[in-house]
This record gives sequence, C-alpha cells and structure tokens, in this order.
Amino acid sequence: MVEKIITLENMSLVDFLGPDNQNIRQLAAAFPGSKIISRGNEIKIQGQPAVISRINDLLSSLIEHYHQYGQITDKTVNQYLSATSEEAEGRVLAASPDVILFGAKGGVIKAKTPNQQKLVDTVMAHDLTFTLGPAGTGKTYISVALAVRALKNKEVKKIIISRPVVEAGESLGFLPGDMKEKVDPYLRPIYDALEDMIPAEKLKFYQENKIIEIAPLAYMRGRTLNNAFVLLDEAQNTTPSQLKMFLTRMGPTAKVMVNGDRSQIDLPTRQKSGLLQALDILKSVPGIGYVEMTSEDVVRHRLVKEIVEAYDRYDTEETTRQAQQNGAARRDERHERRLREQGLLDAAQPAADSEPELPVNHEQAL
Repeated sequence: MVEKIITLENMSLVDFLGPDNQNIRQLAAAFPGSKIISRGNEIKIQGQPAVISRINDLLSSLIEHYHQYGQITDKTVNQYLSATSEEAEGRVLAASPDVILFGAKGGVIKAKTPNQQKLVDTVMAHDLTFTLGPAGTGKTYISVALAVRALKNKEVKKIIISRPVVEAGESLGFLPGDMKEKVDPYLRPIYDALEDMIPAEKLKFYQENKIIEIAPLAYMRGRTLNNAFVLLDEAQNTTPSQLKMFLTRMGPTAKVMVNGDRSQIDLPTRQKSGLLQALDILKSVPGIGYVEMTSEDVVRHRLVKEIVEAYDRYDTEETTRQAQQNGAARRDERHERRLREQGLLDAAQPAADSEPELPVNHEQAL
C-alpha cells in the first residue's frame, strides 16, 4: 500500500468537499480497498498504485470542474465516477478563455503578460512558431503547458520536447552513468514544468509509453515527427545544420515550437547560431508565427527584470562604442589614402599614429 497527498489551492473547501465532506466520502465509497482522508486543504490517498492513480485522475478532473463552475455536488462526483478513464482524461475545462491548463495540484496555469497571451494565440494559429526572449519570460513553461493541453484535448497523440546538449560556458568533463543520466541535467527545466502540470504517476506512465518524449536534439535525426506537439527549447545553441535537421522533421499534422534567447548563446565563439540564421532565412516564408518577449514579460524574481535590462543597456552601449571606434578607424584610413594619392604622404612613410622605428644601434637610457 502506498500513499499520496493532494493539496487543494485557490478554492473554497466547503464548495469543493461538500457539506460534511460528502463528496470525498462518496469518492471513497467507490474504492473500498483504499482510504481517502481530508484534513484541512490536503487530501490523503492510501491504496494500491493503480487505484491511487485512478483516484488522482478523478480528483484532478473534479478540481478542473470546480475552477469552471465554482462548486462540486454529489451528482458531479457520480458523473465523473461513471465516466470511463479515457473520457475523464480528455476533459480539460477552462474557468475563463485565458486559462491554459490546471496544474497537478489544481493551480491555474495561464498567460501572465500580454506577450505570453500573444504566444498562446500565435501557437493556436500557426503550425510553426518561433519565440524569442530573455530568461524568465515564461517561454518554456507556457510552451510545455500548451503541449500538455493539446495532449489532454486529444489534438495530438504525443509530446516531443528537445534541447541541444551544450554546456553553459564551462566544461563539466566526464559525467558518470548511462545516456539518460548524462543528459537529464540539461533537460531538468522541462521535467520541472511537466511535474507542475501532470501528476507524478500519470507522467511516469506517459514517459514509459513514449507518449511524452524528452530527448537531446541529436536523437531527432532521421525521424518524422507527426501527430505530435514538438518543442525545441534553447534553440540559440543549435548549429545551422542542427536546426535545419530539426525543422525538416516536421510531419503534416505536427505543431512545432522553437524557443530561444539571443543573449545566451553558449556555442563556441566562431560558431554561428542556427536560430539566428533561421530567423533571417525564413522571414519571408508565410505561415510561420513569431513572438518576441521583452524584459517586461519576466515573471521570476523582480531582480531578474533589472538584471536583463542592465545587460541590455550594456550591450547597446558596447555596440555603439565599437561602431564609433570602427568608424574612426575607417576615417583615418580614408584620410591617409587621400594624402598618399595627393603625394602629401610618402608611400613608405608610416602613419602618424604608428610607433617610430628605432635605429638599429639605439640604446635605451636607464
């Protein structure tokens, strides 16, 4: 026998649990071999793993129902109990048009900024969407939520999420373990988002049955990604050939998202980013959506927004300074060339700002 605890958030416990917890007692009566105990805002489930998974699915559906209608009755519980598991799984309800999904613990997942809402709308309207923006703007989280919603609504049969395995400015050297253990640290943000949105047992089931795949970009070669919601995250760290390979995997019924951050390219200095090249090459191709996030969309700690803006100012000033230096150097070269053409400067004479050549026998005074 195993145990699971579900936390009820952002809801009236009386309206959800019913008078004298009648809704929970009705649910418990349907599964006599298990225990369902309500204490405060927590519901504890004890029983066999398969039964706990079923009860968890039912509670998730009831939580979604509550967020739409504001109350759970004994008739509601009976309707969900009588529905098949497939019908219950496909039931994704929204409290308002801007709700994307309800999380594993009943929390509402929705766009928090105008650009995040623009991302949601753009993905709905296009089969391929490029999303760019700094860290903390919710690119990955919103994308994963859209993928999970598409799966639960049976718009796709699977979710495929990939990232290029590139070290962020440091060499980690040899990593022990099998291939999954080696690459999982790079994919941790994806797992974190999925765990917020799908109960642990259901997520494990999805992964074991290849309904949700999380893999390095190199694993995409040779595949046709069809009837799937496909997300490529951290695309700024792809090479041009890698991104071309990924985009050409797109099947006729696939929904594809490509996310990246221009300011965090971890490729070797001389290596061009495939994302930046693709944005230039594909800008005239119709049917592709583009969303640009800014520091105003940062939803992490307030300092993250300040940090992003400070780096943006520095980059702008550095670009201006470099352009001014390059312009001054070009003006000096043009001036020197004109002097030579007019015969005012001997061809063998060094430029004014170059170091004078010392005589062979010159001795430096100490």
